[in-house]
Amino acid sequence: MPKLKTHSGAKKRFRVTGKGKVKAGAVGRRHGLRKRPQKMKRESRQGQILFKTDGENMKKHYLRNDF
Repeated sequence: MPKLKTHSGAKKRFRVTGKGKVKAGAVGRRHGLRKRPQKMKRESRQGQILFKTDGENMKKHYLRNDF
């Protein structure tokens, strides 16, 4: 059997935390920031933790070797 490879696009966009949660960058940070509220821009700097089920699916299908 060949080895299962990590999806190369997913490993650039997601990280697995120490507790096994999946962290992703925040959406809406590419352009048009002038019209966004300051609170939205400030809170989106850290990124987001995916919901539990989304994170489990991400690890199962795309991030096989990263946890």
